[in-house]
Amino acid sequence: MKFTVQRNTFLEGIQKTLSIVEKKTTMPILNNILLRTGNNKITIVATDREIGLVADYSAEILEEGQVTVSARKLYEMIREIQGDSIQFEANESHRVTVTCQKIIYKIPGLSADDFPSVIDDRTEVNFSSMQGKFIEGLIRKTSFAMSGDEMRKNLNGVLVETLDDGGKNTLRMIATDGHRLAIASADIGEAALFKLEKGIIIPRKGLNEIKRLIEDAPEEIFVGIRQGMCIVKTDSTMLRVSLVDAEYPDYRRVMPAEKGIVVQFEKDAILHALRRMSVISSERYSGVIIALSEGKMVLESTNPDVGEAKEEIEIAYHEKDISIGYNVKYLIDAMEVIDDETVVFEIGVGMKPGVIKPAHNDEYMCIVMPLKVQ
Repeated sequence: MKFTVQRNTFLEGIQKTLSIVEKKTTMPILNNILLRTGNNKITIVATDREIGLVADYSAEILEEGQVTVSARKLYEMIREIQGDSIQFEANESHRVTVTCQKIIYKIPGLSADDFPSVIDDRTEVNFSSMQGKFIEGLIRKTSFAMSGDEMRKNLNGVLVETLDDGGKNTLRMIATDGHRLAIASADIGEAALFKLEKGIIIPRKGLNEIKRLIEDAPEEIFVGIRQGMCIVKTDSTMLRVSLVDAEYPDYRRVMPAEKGIVVQFEKDAILHALRRMSVISSERYSGVIIALSEGKMVLESTNPDVGEAKEEIEIAYHEKDISIGYNVKYLIDAMEVIDDETVVFEIGVGMKPGVIKPAHNDEYMCIVMPLKVQ
């Protein structure tokens, strides 16, 4: 196996695999990436058995073959090399030689025969075309609310649904950790023809890889579902993510049946104030008390380990006086992803949840449970 490839192209391709390859594994080959050649291109394959990445890059192929090599070590080598092109060679003993100008690296590889199979038959999947920016927006507006509890696999990801909303083909993502619930929707258009009979759960790591792929991709991407996998591809890259085989809780039961006390405000002003309150917070004390009265909102945070913070903000509020506590980080997370300049906060009476959403559309909402703050 022997090929020549542009350094920057090779570096970019290897870098995309680093978040997929296993750092701690009982299968050493999962630390490796598979490199194979054919049709004037090299294919880089990475997998942790749950996620698989297959990406093609232009190269000058001098001798065809395949080998697996440590992703981390190869990346570090290419990163430190200064030169425009890399010469890569692997012999029959799987020993790899990387050359650029006067630098020569030699490292051991492993046989490609032992590398786990990664589906690469893209013709067997029914793909739907859609705008990557829609998917990226849905991920950004929901992923913060995923559970971090690895024992709750069904909540350690996002639920994805399609809805026929008055003739519109709507894609919806939902995430919750039991304390907050984020829901985001996007009209993906009739051309997408992407339909799910029932919702699917994309795990956290897979969702992050999809987001990375979309960020580097052109506007159009292709999405398909096959045999418990979500497959996302661009012209040169295919990402396979194993779905979570579990039931997602009925999130609709959490949505408040009654509208709370409504307050509307400029997003940036309240967001900056909440961030100032969060300076006082810690893992043990993360609450902020929001007190509303005629024409003003008072934010107050107290932490015995750190200190106190209090701020008064003028707002258009003319309802009854109310005081309620929330986790300050949850409020910040919920508001940061809103694109509108104006935010609506429906504050539940008593210990009912509050709802944060943009003022001028219904494509996003975050439901946040209140805290008992002393």
